[in-house]
Amino acid sequence: MPYLHQFDYIFAIGLIFAFLDAWNIGANDVANSFATSVSSRSLTMKQAMIIASFCEFGGAVLVGARVADTIRSKIINVNRFKDQPEVLMLGMMCALVGSSTYLTIATKIGLPVSTTHCIVGAVIGVGVATIGADGVVWGWKGVSQVFAAWVIAPAIAGAFAAILFTITKYGVLKRENSFRKGLIAIPFYFALTSGVLTMMVVWKGAPALKVDKLSQGEIIGTILGVAFGVALICVVFFLPYLYRRLMLEDWTLRWYHVFQGPLLLRRGPVPPPPADEHHQIVQDYYRGHLTREQLEARRNAHPGDAEKAPVHTEQSSETGTPKGAAASSEASSDHQHPHHQSHVQTYVESKGLPPFEGAWYKPKNLWTIATWAFFRGVHRDPATEQTTAKGNFLVGDLDDMHARVEHHDNKTEHLYSFLQVMTAMTASFAHGSNDVSNAMGPLATIYLVWSTDTIASKAPVPIWVLVFGGAAIVIGLWTYGYHIMRNLGNRLTLHSPSRGFSMELGAALTVVLATRLALPISTTQCIVGATVGVGLCAGDFKAINWRMVAWIYMGWFITLPCTGLIAGCLMAFVINAPRW
Repeated sequence: MPYLHQFDYIFAIGLIFAFLDAWNIGANDVANSFATSVSSRSLTMKQAMIIASFCEFGGAVLVGARVADTIRSKIINVNRFKDQPEVLMLGMMCALVGSSTYLTIATKIGLPVSTTHCIVGAVIGVGVATIGADGVVWGWKGVSQVFAAWVIAPAIAGAFAAILFTITKYGVLKRENSFRKGLIAIPFYFALTSGVLTMMVVWKGAPALKVDKLSQGEIIGTILGVAFGVALICVVFFLPYLYRRLMLEDWTLRWYHVFQGPLLLRRGPVPPPPADEHHQIVQDYYRGHLTREQLEARRNAHPGDAEKAPVHTEQSSETGTPKGAAASSEASSDHQHPHHQSHVQTYVESKGLPPFEGAWYKPKNLWTIATWAFFRGVHRDPATEQTTAKGNFLVGDLDDMHARVEHHDNKTEHLYSFLQVMTAMTASFAHGSNDVSNAMGPLATIYLVWSTDTIASKAPVPIWVLVFGGAAIVIGLWTYGYHIMRNLGNRLTLHSPSRGFSMELGAALTVVLATRLALPISTTQCIVGATVGVGLCAGDFKAINWRMVAWIYMGWFITLPCTGLIAGCLMAFVINAPRW
């Protein structure tokens, strides 16, 4: 193939900034899929990281090609670059630089922005700088279609989520003996969620699975087959386990007993627990959140508290540890090693790194630092850190906001924690398939021009590009995903497994619908819209943190012009630079 080796540097720079862009997608956007699960305590941070890694990577590689092609070829008219394909390659590189630069700043300040806005704005800026505004595809087949999706997506996601939670609320949670009603309903929810995930795969036509040539009848049969199959497995294996574990409070059960299925019903009476041991059947999903009556009683007992922001331990924005403790740790470290304690070692130990011997640059110490840097986000607890924002204007009075949301039976909520894991996986898979395009669409164009010297608007996205993007997303999630996660979840409205399930499935349904139409929508808007929709089901306007919602919307509005200006100005500067 006629590789354009004279432009190897453009391809190399494109690779670097595509990685940075995808890294930021993992660090910024993946929180949209798992912030609700972690906030409701259905998943620990470590569990969320592992599940998200598989789902994000799988979605990006298996079904990410179609939307990547949309980003690549439907925003600007690539046919205008026929005579100079290398200019298109340069433009896509500038778009990646503009998008990744803005995303890095937004991620650092904790602003959950739309990565779709970022890359589309950058591509538009490049298009205007090179071929003028008339070279951008503004019609319904191009930018207008994307704009419309941004406006409609939050409303649709909010409607889906509100309908799901309303059905759950009045069909299960508020019914007499809600746990029994939940046991009856849970197979239907599993069938719905598994059907949505299957719909994503077969509708998109995953190249790696070779399902894109299925007939309509085969597609419908596959979706229904998987949905009913999962429901049957749930009835045969999962329901007996839940009945024995939660209804009979069998403290002797372990997770692997689920495979015994109906045999669990024949285990006999539950033995009494040892007197010296405490066995918690189900955790309190509302711990740390007061009801309206509890909050009023506390503030009546301490009238001054009503005038103050929620009383929580202020924490370091980076580590989640008390700021005073970090400072004292650093001071203590300096005191213990006054002569040979390096500044680097002092810093990392104050951030929670295990102490090491000798200079920081020794191989074994470098490995310790690298391991800490990659895994430090795993040990965070965003659910707790979300309530540690003393005096933060955007957060406001969290205690009052949470008290306006009704609490439900913990055992019934526990049923939805399993469902929420599945909906989180569905949303994460959908996110990987949809948002990998934001970084890999321009990179695919760069590679196409560099390797073939053509600007074909229709060409297969190389599988290595999707693998590269999926891996970068996962790395961003593990290293910095916790940061944005702290700004979502309970800072928008009170989360619980049933609410989180409705939010995630509502957002996933919206993303599946958009993916079917090949629309690169914003998953940030979907989950925020779904969160607001469920929050409104509390029947209290103040149960939602409208300051945080406004902050997020402000980020959406400024994203497109900011990335467009960065990428457009960079492109204009390069192509108009003096030459000798």
